[in-house]
Amino acid sequence: MSGFIERHGLWSEAQRSAGAEITARAAELGVVRLSFADQHGLLRGKTIVAAELDGIFRSGCTAPSSLLAKDTSHRTVFPVFSRGGGFDMPEMQGAADLVLVPDPLTFKVLPWAPHSGWLLCEAYFSNGRAAPFDTRRLCRQVLDGLNRRGFDYIAGLEVECHIFKLEDPRLTAGDAGQPGTPPAVSLLTQGYQLLAEARYDHCDEVFELLRDPIAGLGLPLRSLEVEFGPSQLEFTFRPTSNLESADTMVLFRSAVKQVCRRHGYHATFMCRPKLPNVFSSGWHLHQSLRDRSSGANAFMPENAAEPLSPVGRRFLAGLLHHAPASAAFATPTINGYRRYRPYSLAPDRVAWGRDNRGAMLRVLGGPGDPATRIENRIGEPAANPYLYIASQAALGLDGIDRGLDPGPSADSPYEIAAPALPRSLGAALAALQQNQPLHAAFGPGFIDYFIRIKEAELARFEQEVSDWEQREYFDLF
Repeated sequence: MSGFIERHGLWSEAQRSAGAEITARAAELGVVRLSFADQHGLLRGKTIVAAELDGIFRSGCTAPSSLLAKDTSHRTVFPVFSRGGGFDMPEMQGAADLVLVPDPLTFKVLPWAPHSGWLLCEAYFSNGRAAPFDTRRLCRQVLDGLNRRGFDYIAGLEVECHIFKLEDPRLTAGDAGQPGTPPAVSLLTQGYQLLAEARYDHCDEVFELLRDPIAGLGLPLRSLEVEFGPSQLEFTFRPTSNLESADTMVLFRSAVKQVCRRHGYHATFMCRPKLPNVFSSGWHLHQSLRDRSSGANAFMPENAAEPLSPVGRRFLAGLLHHAPASAAFATPTINGYRRYRPYSLAPDRVAWGRDNRGAMLRVLGGPGDPATRIENRIGEPAANPYLYIASQAALGLDGIDRGLDPGPSADSPYEIAAPALPRSLGAALAALQQNQPLHAAFGPGFIDYFIRIKEAELARFEQEVSDWEQREYFDLF
């Protein structure tokens, strides 16, 4: 009798072939981690003993559908035991099972835990229907549409983060909670150090802990850099096509956190940690389109007076036109909006510029340069890469379809009269709710689902009494 994967036709021939090769290697492993990226871009899943892999490659692995109903505190924000599970979907009622279907083409052996294999999965309901809130599948669907239009999506990653020495993991019973007490940390460097050779040497031990595992995963690491703030580092990755760039970001973040923890460090991709003198971190997404028939960069202009081709200009215009809504996916946390400040190398308004780091969208390249691209500077490193990249592709394509014009380059992006970027997550969600291209690209119900989860986080935030309130009012009144 055929298994779930064959019965529902969920693997390509390439996946079947890769699955057979991995099964033959399973005896070399102890366990295999089956991971899927949830709505926040966090990896969840199960670990199986390697001897069970053959069965998983036939029938998948079950996991509760309530994983799709959780906010960033891991609280379930939908009434999963009501009719339709709070989603008006009988498949999710009562926290019924999902089936995690592994993608054999993503198989890795963990360099820091060589007894462990690692597979990315996508989520399906037990009737074979794709779970509509699986963000990897959603991104693949959007990029497949771009491929059918004759383009590959090309992206290079430039990711900032903080790595600290772990002083106290805060593991007493009183530290538990949703969320728990954050760890106590100390700095690797004092900061104000951009690309300083001596500061790099201070961080060399950490960079070397990470370099081999990242390379061992096959991730296209390009550079390791010391960023401006204390304990702030940057990693850049060579451009890759379509889904690979999003997979790279998910695996990279998880790998960095795991390796650092094993060696007494704490890595965080939170945008702006609440520590004295610490700077905000961003995720700059470099993107272009490649013509599938010719292999040429579709953004590269022929006219020396233009920074982009007509296709590139329209893609750029789509990103500008929809910038407020796109912020909800580029910066999906409350904390990330602390970064949008003038004169801070982070954008605060909707503008583009030629090789200008103050602009939201920085255009690089020109005639004859196959690396011509658009750098989006509004992203935070905690963003779900599948949603961030899918939203960029969908909105750029809308600009192409509508023939939008980006207008002139902003040479002084912090001084021009231009629309402001959202100042809060709530404002970005309001813009997202009204954005028809993203509703259409992400499918029925996804935007409402995403907004509901984020509104649950906002509600919890607004109920907290902050340090600012205590200092401002406790003595005064």
